[in-house]
Amino acid sequence: MKCPKNKHLIGSVITLILILIVSLFFMSRMVENSRMETDLDEYMPYDHPAFIFSDQAEEIFNINDGILIAVENKEGIYNPSTLKKIKDITRKLQKMEEINKDDVTSLYTAENIVGTEGSLDVNEFYNKIPQTEEALQKLRDDVRSNEMVFKRIVSENEEIALIVAAIDDDVFTIEFYHAILDLAKSYEGPEILHVAGVPIVEGTLAYLAPKDMMIMVPIVIAVIILVLYFVMRSVRNTIFTLMVVLFSTIWSFGLMALLDIPIYSLSTMIPVMLIAIGVADGIHLYSHLDLYLFEHPDAKKLDAAKDMIKGMWKPVVMTSVTTAVGFVSLLTSDVYPIKYFGLFTAFGVMMAMVFSLVLIPAAIIVFGLPRRKVHQEKSKEESGKFSYKFAEWTVKFKLLVISATAIIIVVSVIGINKVWINSSFLDKFEKDSDIVQTDTFINQHFGGTNTLNVILDSDEQDKFKEPEVQRLIDKMQNDVESIDVVGNSFSLADYIKRMNKVMNADDDAYNIIPNSQDLIAQYLLLYEMSGDPDNLWKVVDYDYKKANINVQLKSDNSKEVNRAIEKLDKYKVEFAKHNVNIEYAGSGYKALVFTDLILEGQIKSLLLSLLLIIVLLSIMFKKLSIGLIGSIPITITAVISFGLMGLLNIPLSTTTALISSIAVGIGIDYAVHFIERYKIYALESGDKELTIKETMHHSGRAISFNAIVVIAGFLVLLFSVFPPNRSLGALISLNMFTSFLGTVTIMFLVLYKSNVYFKKKRNEDANK
Repeated sequence: MKCPKNKHLIGSVITLILILIVSLFFMSRMVENSRMETDLDEYMPYDHPAFIFSDQAEEIFNINDGILIAVENKEGIYNPSTLKKIKDITRKLQKMEEINKDDVTSLYTAENIVGTEGSLDVNEFYNKIPQTEEALQKLRDDVRSNEMVFKRIVSENEEIALIVAAIDDDVFTIEFYHAILDLAKSYEGPEILHVAGVPIVEGTLAYLAPKDMMIMVPIVIAVIILVLYFVMRSVRNTIFTLMVVLFSTIWSFGLMALLDIPIYSLSTMIPVMLIAIGVADGIHLYSHLDLYLFEHPDAKKLDAAKDMIKGMWKPVVMTSVTTAVGFVSLLTSDVYPIKYFGLFTAFGVMMAMVFSLVLIPAAIIVFGLPRRKVHQEKSKEESGKFSYKFAEWTVKFKLLVISATAIIIVVSVIGINKVWINSSFLDKFEKDSDIVQTDTFINQHFGGTNTLNVILDSDEQDKFKEPEVQRLIDKMQNDVESIDVVGNSFSLADYIKRMNKVMNADDDAYNIIPNSQDLIAQYLLLYEMSGDPDNLWKVVDYDYKKANINVQLKSDNSKEVNRAIEKLDKYKVEFAKHNVNIEYAGSGYKALVFTDLILEGQIKSLLLSLLLIIVLLSIMFKKLSIGLIGSIPITITAVISFGLMGLLNIPLSTTTALISSIAVGIGIDYAVHFIERYKIYALESGDKELTIKETMHHSGRAISFNAIVVIAGFLVLLFSVFPPNRSLGALISLNMFTSFLGTVTIMFLVLYKSNVYFKKKRNEDANK
């Protein structure tokens, strides 16, 4: 008699040891090979036409995002000390391995195009630090008279000078990010230094996101422990339920490291997801065990474990598969962070299922049944009194429940029409955070911290030496600069206007595009001979067949970028008359395309997940009607979720784009458990009234515990430093409540009225 028991005990111990060993292996992979991805370009598909074109344009014109360092002196920058700091910072940036020497622009390196006796010279504004008041005044006058520099790298109030260091996408690291910040800090006093730019925003996000999760995860664990103990009233049950989610999280990140998949800012949400989701299986398993021990108080641990597996393996597997499908549907997205988030969260969910069905029973066999009071003094009817009453109340007031739901859905549909998409990195931060305040400060005094590159393309050589084309470019620049989101713009037209002016005794009347193509060609030849042609090739190619207009934006908000593009698009017809095409490139434009991919992927994943879940439920329960009934709560939840986002002006972003898939993936669990238990009681008793009461007592009780724990876990995201994470936490918590309520009310009523699982018995009774 002892052999079978010892066999099960030894097998359980070995199982626990194997899980621990593999988990330690994955943990070692995490430590050795995990890396954070900070480059926004790596978020996007390489084969997308817009990105291919943008990359080609970036290569032709050497377009790179810049790190901006603003040197502020409230007494004015025209003093030897401040000018020396501008020079020293510029030279130190030029010596950094990550920065090309020629890609650093400041007052120290900027070109001053001047005219001298029928010729054209390109000089430095200063090399040696001016010491006398006369020399300082000359520098001030030179800057004021140069439209290519004044208000671009020296502010209008002359208290701030801007240093711009353009960098390649693949050189930015957390170490380089800190090196830039340390460099700026070392030169403060009395000057104030402000550091901004797209790379800095991305770097700050990459730096803060893991730190945020390091705070979030312990809080989530603490909250989950408290709530689990509250609903389970067992320390042992709480510990082993937590072990399930801990191992599944380690395995997910370990597999990412093993496959050399980087950690994106979005990936840091996976632990919170798995911790909140993974407890569900444990709750349902232990809830079933609890009810079994209620009816069999003298049961042996092996018998209890077997009954738990027998009674719950099917719904646990079904809910895990449907949850995983919700996340796998995110693979339809072209956005890599979303795609990988879906894949590895789905893997974690499936591992949580395996651990729940293996680790929890093994723990019962090794450590025994949980020690807790089962309240045997209460009868089954007394313990399920609330559940029975709720089932009766829902049926009694079904018209009220249906009417309230219909009103909420109508309001939500109105809200859905107001949903908008935003890929802004800056909007991920608090409005009063240092990074946002710095960005705002630089935008107030200069053209903008973000760029949109307008690429003009023609098949004709020397097309961009034609006066008509350059005047049209100048007109378009003036027009787009009229909207508040655009600070300024820069193109070949600015070079030509500057050269025309200085070659005509600095007369402002000549700050225009000349009428002669030959004169324009002569100016450009003179510049190539006396200046740095590499600067020219940033705005035009060697054959003058392609041109680049750099539009500086004061926001990376998708709505604002779209406003600029709408203004620019109006010139497509006019340029077409000159056989010139307009396209877009650069980080600002790619971020905009990024938003379209988010929306497209969101729609695809939502429709695919709903379709797959209907099919899966239909197969699992062998009834198409059950597939449709089971999808009711998650469909309602998705509609309410998006409606609320529209009504509260919460944009769809890389973070909030997850909401529908998460809502579908997690919310379907409630429906599956409820339908499975409804089916069991219906086939066992054949009594419809008893079935609804017992189902509400068994599954209604378990999914209410599940909802409480998951909601509590996601509400922890309200403590995140990132506003989108807080929105995500609040919305998912609301979704879980909506899915739960939709399951035990609307779906419950549809099951009740459909007579599914009772039709056969009703027909048999009719034939008697």
